[in-house]
Amino acid sequence: MPRYALKIEYDGAPFCGWQRQTIDPSVQGTIEAAMTKLEPSDHKIGAAGRTDAGVHALGQVAHCDLEKSWDTFRLSEALNYHLKPAPISIVACAQVADDWHARFSALERRYLFRLVSRRAPLVLEAGKVWQVRQKLDGAAMQEGGDRLLGHHDFTTFRSTVCQADSPKRTLDRLKVEQVERNDGAQEFRFHVRARSFLHNQVRSFIGTLERVGAGAWTPNDVTAALEARDRTACGPVCPPHGLYLASVGYPEDPFI
Repeated sequence: MPRYALKIEYDGAPFCGWQRQTIDPSVQGTIEAAMTKLEPSDHKIGAAGRTDAGVHALGQVAHCDLEKSWDTFRLSEALNYHLKPAPISIVACAQVADDWHARFSALERRYLFRLVSRRAPLVLEAGKVWQVRQKLDGAAMQEGGDRLLGHHDFTTFRSTVCQADSPKRTLDRLKVEQVERNDGAQEFRFHVRARSFLHNQVRSFIGTLERVGAGAWTPNDVTAALEARDRTACGPVCPPHGLYLASVGYPEDPFI
């Protein structure tokens, strides 16, 4: 059975998350249902990461095994046809080795978070960014983010229901980029990269750093929260709709 890698873009708003559920619609379940239209069987696909309800993806990666050999362009076109009208798109497809795995072959995951400070309600970007009303200090948020870089016990910044065996992770990048806009608003894009993440880790980071940007916390408070290794020391967890799984890194890019 040939194995295929899929690069996937989706709007997470209508879904309970990536992972298949018995009742609620999921991204995984929707794609598997589309595959059944191509080859009637019980399809199971594996992803590089399980995004939560409301989280979007620009470059989620999954793998699947199919019974027949497909031209990769035709496979992506057929899947996109059967995925309509769900807000999911297969943006690239490649045949890979039988032992290639979307999750276990990955070297890193890169997330993007969009935060906009504007008093007037956002209309066109509603559901795609986290909007706050107060002005934010980008330099202070970057200084707070720098305190999180490196290898740490991130107990403070993971969900109490996180199933990871260890709270220790290495954060390779947390860059706060301020983007010019023509509506007078402030937009900050947080670029976060690590080999793997704990449940709610990125959203816990951003919620905490927003408090730094608003002046309610200092960068030293971020250090203290990290060193506390206590979930109650975390700042508020930000909402999911500003978060995007941006891309997944592999030793060799299967889509080139």
